[in-house]
Amino acid sequence: MIRRTAANPRRSRQRTAGGMDHQLAMLREMVRIRRFEERCVELYSSGEIRGFVHLCIGEEAVSVGVNRALTAEDSVVTTYREHGHALARGVPAEAVFAEMLGRVTGCSRGRGGSMHLFDTARRFYGGHGIVAGGLPVAAGLALAARMRGQPNLTCCFFGDGAFAEGEFHETANLAALWDLPLLLICENNLYAMGTPLVREHAQTDLAARAASYGLVAWAADGMDVLAVEHAARRAARAVREGGGPYFLELRTYRFRAHSMYDPDLYRDKTEIEQWKERDPITRLADLMCADGSLDGHGLELIEKEIADELDQAVDRAREGGLEPAEDLLRFVRSPASEPS
Repeated sequence: MIRRTAANPRRSRQRTAGGMDHQLAMLREMVRIRRFEERCVELYSSGEIRGFVHLCIGEEAVSVGVNRALTAEDSVVTTYREHGHALARGVPAEAVFAEMLGRVTGCSRGRGGSMHLFDTARRFYGGHGIVAGGLPVAAGLALAARMRGQPNLTCCFFGDGAFAEGEFHETANLAALWDLPLLLICENNLYAMGTPLVREHAQTDLAARAASYGLVAWAADGMDVLAVEHAARRAARAVREGGGPYFLELRTYRFRAHSMYDPDLYRDKTEIEQWKERDPITRLADLMCADGSLDGHGLELIEKEIADELDQAVDRAREGGLEPAEDLLRFVRSPASEPS
């Protein structure tokens, strides 16, 4: 259940832009992502999900807030920690569960699993397992849109670890040089796998470093969905109006380990508990309760509806078949098919 904390009445008066229905929809979506991830833990622990699984518990505000600033025509490229991005983009929970269970009904026909979600109908282009691997792809999509005269932008999610990779610096340089319609979203959760930010980057102000490439860049509180949405809308609007590429550093935190394989021995438990006090779901729920737009009954109703939805999604995903052995070479290019 959603944990309640003492509300700040002053903050509630200042941060109610968007209306009750809008905030309720964002709260519901964050709870939905959180419960989806918790269901993944159950399925992984029971052996139904195999392979690497990276959860975004604690980072839901980033997925929900940024996607509120995007249109259906925009393209999205992301990392291997992408369940929340996919759900917020509109990929059905059943299709994501089926993918993770290896079913042919999955969004990538069961071939990609947790790290390689893909949905062309929603312009969701991965799920990239290689750190920073999505950045050049995003630059290519943005360049294609500009060359075709299309008004849409490309949004690329990546972590602070990717910032240390050459692909980020090459992409940032070309994006600024070519004035690409690219929105770069750095989810800075302070750890690149088990390496803390301060041991990886001599300059930890990532927005300031991004600005050195000529990008318009700033940081925002990634644990506050309203702050994320405001920053993303402002940046997306500027990109659409021809302002060139923008960079947002969203300072967030993952409550669980890097992956389900990770024993998480590199973080102090006190640090984790301190960040949990800034839980983005609790913060928005408290804000809405303080201004009277939500009460305990409303929270219970949200939880019940989402629990029922996810129960049904898992059941339907389990019913999906495995890909027939004779189809395993479909979509695989063999040397014999290459032109001589």
